[in-house]
Amino acid sequence: MLDISGHIVIIDFGGQYAHLIASRIRRFGYRSCILPTETKASELKGAAGIIFSGGPQSVYEKGSPQADPEILKLGIPVLGLCYGHHWLGQTLGGKTTPAKVKEYGPVDVKVLDRANPLFAGLPTGFRVWMSHGDEVSVLPDGFVAVASTKDCRFASMADLRRQIFGIQFHIEVTHSQHGMDILRRFVDLCRPSPWSVKSYRQEIEEQVQRQSKGKKVFMLVSGGVDSTVAFTLLTKVLGADRVQGLLIDTGLMRKGEIALIQKAFSALGIKNLAVKDASEQFFRNLEGSVDPEDKRRIIGETFIQVQKQAFDAMGFGERSAISDQRSESQWLLGQGTIYPDTIETGGTKHSDKIKTHHNRVELVQRMIEEGLVIEPLKDLYKDEVRELGEELGLPHDLVWRHPFPGPGLGVRILCAEKPSLPEGFQVSSFKFQVPYAVLPVRSVGVQGDGRTYRHALVLFSKKPCEPTQEHFDLAASIPNENRTFSRVLLCSSHSKPFTPVFTPTFPTKEMADLLREADAIVDEEVRKADLYKAIWQFPVVLLPTGAKEGNRSIVLRPIESTDAMTASAFRLPPKVLQGMTERILKIRGIDAVFLDLTSKPPGTIEWE
Repeated sequence: MLDISGHIVIIDFGGQYAHLIASRIRRFGYRSCILPTETKASELKGAAGIIFSGGPQSVYEKGSPQADPEILKLGIPVLGLCYGHHWLGQTLGGKTTPAKVKEYGPVDVKVLDRANPLFAGLPTGFRVWMSHGDEVSVLPDGFVAVASTKDCRFASMADLRRQIFGIQFHIEVTHSQHGMDILRRFVDLCRPSPWSVKSYRQEIEEQVQRQSKGKKVFMLVSGGVDSTVAFTLLTKVLGADRVQGLLIDTGLMRKGEIALIQKAFSALGIKNLAVKDASEQFFRNLEGSVDPEDKRRIIGETFIQVQKQAFDAMGFGERSAISDQRSESQWLLGQGTIYPDTIETGGTKHSDKIKTHHNRVELVQRMIEEGLVIEPLKDLYKDEVRELGEELGLPHDLVWRHPFPGPGLGVRILCAEKPSLPEGFQVSSFKFQVPYAVLPVRSVGVQGDGRTYRHALVLFSKKPCEPTQEHFDLAASIPNENRTFSRVLLCSSHSKPFTPVFTPTFPTKEMADLLREADAIVDEEVRKADLYKAIWQFPVVLLPTGAKEGNRSIVLRPIESTDAMTASAFRLPPKVLQGMTERILKIRGIDAVFLDLTSKPPGTIEWE
């Protein structure tokens, strides 16, 4: 059993941010660990503090995750966040009910109790990050209200005598102002044992040695930060003779990507990397596919098919990590999976599936269960992966490249056979403050730790390349107040409203080439404006709609983030946005450009 003495223990209700809480505490220099909701109070007696995480369910629903109420009698400081806040309210005799207004994204909070040790000395009002559909509507006995918002009366509560605190908003995400201050104060209250980040690399390397048990590793390398760091780490720990990398050209990569990756690894002196052009195979397998989950499954399984073909072609023996005689395999499949990939696929017991990442398709999941996959970065977030990469000696520019999804442009080409509009859709049924249109396609979102699949609303302005604060305010308020939409865009190519015209679209080389050109333009313009380091990620999306029949449109999605779990739209300077828009409109087949103003939540960073 895990020794939790001196640890801050996070009880995981399945929230998107459970591991982020543990990571934040490690960065404070203290020990932390994550345990399931089934953990008994008797197992927690040595803990320094306990945090109940958020989760996608409602505490009052049958079958929702419940922790041991005896934990609250241990005399250990306790903090509940979001679902954990709801659970505390319900368990201790208060009441949790559906909220009249569901809050997602940035919300202003007002501090009511300035004497509370978690809030003392902070401003009376500041902006925080919400993601909830329920709320504590009646306080338990002994609790007082500590903070509130316009639509949430008990945004924080506390019982100082028992040192039990509940907070509705997510203090663990970087987009909550003073969130780290509040979390740090709770941690200091607990007095946990210290932890040093210097030993982190050593722990991972020891884990790799234990898991590999003398076997070799065959790894698919995309050239992105995660797979680059994982491949380099495995090569350094196990040696080049035990690690073989394969870079697959899927036809879904960025312009010039293959040459760039080969040059980067050559400069590192890494020679155990082979390259295979399998673009025809990927497009053939994707033919006619339109569903996002189906595309991810096909891309993930095609990766494995190509891996086996290349494995056999390179003469590594009859039995590979994909062999039917798995127990005799002398090879493991290496992957650069990081924690957001796992949690968004529903990788913990009570978490909701947001989307299936290509490295978490069914075939890979079976291999993981059989011990045939090694993922040295699976418990890390992007910022931690970057730090580890620099510690391994990788160039700063390579490690801090913008993230790019493993399935590549395959999940940035939105595909559909027919248009999709909200049920009973009528333009007159929606009332907003500015001219607008509804896109006849849907995209993936995340709201209240759960997956959504909803429409996007397009706003129009007389100055299309100059988004105002009103536009950003609408992007925050509309998804909260109207369940039809999870994204809000601004049209940067047209000042007058138009009705988007749908054209059936499938993942083909032609569509990939269109998007590849637009993506390259965006990259050039961002670097020219010296904004590359200021923007955390910049997805460019192709939509099956245009201003005229037969054409498509492009969505620009610049975002600010540190860990991919929360994000806000980056505010491009008007001249940069205008330059991008004008150049993209010169691509034959593209006649409209949109800027995504949505935060995460309610919209995921990628559209699929």
